[in-house]
Amino acid sequence: MSNYKIYRCPDQIVIYNDSQYSVTNIQWDDLINRKGLNDFISENLNDWAVINEATFNSNEILAPIGHQELWASGVTYMRSKEARMEESKKSHGDYFYEKVYDADRPELFFKAAAHRVVGPNDIVNIRRDSTWNVPEPELTLFISSQATIEGYTIGNDMSSRSIEGENPLYLPQAKSYDRSAAMGPCLYVPSLPLELESKIELIITRNGAEVFQGAIAINQMKRQLQELVDYLFLECSFEYGCYLMTGTGIIPHDDFTLYPGDEVRISIENIGTLINTVGIRAI
Repeated sequence: MSNYKIYRCPDQIVIYNDSQYSVTNIQWDDLINRKGLNDFISENLNDWAVINEATFNSNEILAPIGHQELWASGVTYMRSKEARMEESKKSHGDYFYEKVYDADRPELFFKAAAHRVVGPNDIVNIRRDSTWNVPEPELTLFISSQATIEGYTIGNDMSSRSIEGENPLYLPQAKSYDRSAAMGPCLYVPSLPLELESKIELIITRNGAEVFQGAIAINQMKRQLQELVDYLFLECSFEYGCYLMTGTGIIPHDDFTLYPGDEVRISIENIGTLINTVGIRAI
């Protein structure tokens, strides 16, 4: 069996495997939403047209999302717990973050409809009514409508910490707005589950200079991936499958905030690198 990277482009889907780029005319939702996606690609790859690397590189790459919803998990790493508690001390909301870290039930919330998710090399927004904004680099799962983890991508869960810290009930406003999430560059579909020793790395640059760097192994997550999936599907069904961000363990220091023009670069071993520029919504 092989590992595949699926790229969603404006006019086609490109599947990369062992230096070969194959194109399929199957619609995105129909292709990815199936139990045993890796097996399906392996069985059909030879029936699809092959293109060269130059042709692939001429394509625009979109976020790997069709009609799927994007959900997110919170407080799944110790660093996230500590940061959430610190930012919410003034509102006396720190207790809630401490409690959810140790609770049986994880924090899950709706992050974005597909039209609010951007792809690689696109612009992610910070809110103009927030004074403290950070990216949150996260391993993101693609889960079929049958609740099976079929692939992985990189997610950037943009977060308005000043708004969430003011009151935990403001979480939807801190998390969900236009261009509040980025995903990509591909959907990685390995033959075996992703190695949890894999590292997530975040690099932020400003005017060409590095202003933050951090990394963490996925196995530092307190929750199991399937545990998060099971809770998400407990009372929800997803016709097209769904994406789930699994939380962040990399959070810049408290005196750091993003500015328009900053570049956010998130890498996960075997998946690739997601690059976005920070912007702000025009009035």
